Amino acid sequence: MNTRILFLCCTTMLFSSLSNAQEPAAPSVPQPKVFDPKSPPVHDPVMAKDGDTYYVFGTGPGISTLYSKDLKTWQKGEPVFDKNPEWVKEALPDFKGDIWAPDIIFYQGRYHLFYACNAMPGKPHAAIGHASTPTLNPKSPQYKWADHGKIVQSVLNRDMWQAIDPNVIVDEKGTPWFIFGSFWDGIKAVKMTDDMMKLKWPEEWHSISRRPSNQKLYTYSLEDSQTEGAFIYKHGEYYYQFVSFDMCCRGVKSNYHIVVGRSRSVTGPYIDRAEFSMMDGGGTVIAIGDGKKWAALGHNSVYNMDGKEYLIAHGYSIPDGISKLIVTELKWDSEGWPIVELK
Repeated sequence: MNTRILFLCCTTMLFSSLSNAQEPAAPSVPQPKVFDPKSPPVHDPVMAKDGDTYYVFGTGPGISTLYSKDLKTWQKGEPVFDKNPEWVKEALPDFKGDIWAPDIIFYQGRYHLFYACNAMPGKPHAAIGHASTPTLNPKSPQYKWADHGKIVQSVLNRDMWQAIDPNVIVDEKGTPWFIFGSFWDGIKAVKMTDDMMKLKWPEEWHSISRRPSNQKLYTYSLEDSQTEGAFIYKHGEYYYQFVSFDMCCRGVKSNYHIVVGRSRSVTGPYIDRAEFSMMDGGGTVIAIGDGKKWAALGHNSVYNMDGKEYLIAHGYSIPDGISKLIVTELKWDSEGWPIVELK
C-alpha cells in the first residue's frame, strides 16, 4: 500500500519551526551497522546515469557514491576524492570532516560535480568547488576526476548567505546558472561562464527564495530562516524551485520537509500554489515525514531519465533515524504541480 505524501494546496506558512537553539548540521553522516542494498545510507543525494548504470553522489568523506542498474538494488562505491582538493587547504585551512551536498550535471561531454566544504558547520565559513570527469564508470580507462578549484566562498561576518548546497541548471538559451545558499539571506542564482569554470563577469546575483528572519546582522542563529538544498528543474513552461525547510540532521527528531514554487524564469519570481512568493517564505508543501517509515525527508533532486521523472531525496528512517536513500517517480497534477508518493 502506498503512503502518499502530497500537498493539496498547503503552503509552508502552516508550518512553524520547531527549533529553538543553535545546532550546526552534523559534520558526518551516521552509518548503519550493516549496509542494506535496498535502503542504503546517504545524505543530500544527487544522481546521474552513465551507460546502463545510475550513480548517486552524497555528503561524506571525499563525497560518497552509490551505483545501481535498476534504481532498486544499490552498491557502495569509492569516494570521489581520496584526499581533500588542494584549493581547500588555502581557502579553508581549518576544514575537516565530510564534503557536503554535491550536485552533478552532464554538460559538453563531461560530468560536472559541484560540492561544498564548510569549516564551521552552521556558519558561513564555507566554499564551493568544482570537478569533472568524462565518465562515471570507475572501470573505464578514461575515468579520472579533474578538480577545477573554487567557484565561490562565503566569509564569516561579511556574508549573510552560505556557500553550500550547489545546484546547476542550463536554461532554454543554453546558459548555465549557479544556484546555492542556505538560511539567513536565502538562495542565490548567478550566471556561469559557458564552460562552467567560474561565475560570469560582471556577476549579477539574484535572490530567488528566503524565509523571514528576526535576527540581528551576523548573528547566524539557526532558529529561523531555515531553508536550503535548492534544486531547479524545468518541467513544461515552468522552472520549479524545490527547497527544504526546517531542520535536518537530528535523526527521528528532524522536521525537514520539501516545498516548491515555480516561475517562467530561472531568476524568478517563484510563486507557490497559493500565490505566495518564495521570497517571502512561501512554498507549497509536497513531502513531509509520514510518522511511520520516515520521520522527515528533504534535500531532494529531480531528473528525467529513461522517459520517467524521478525525485531523489534522503529520509530519516523510523526507528533508527539513519538518513537513507529515497527514489520515487514524480507525478504531476492537471495544473502542473508535482505530486510525491512514497511506496
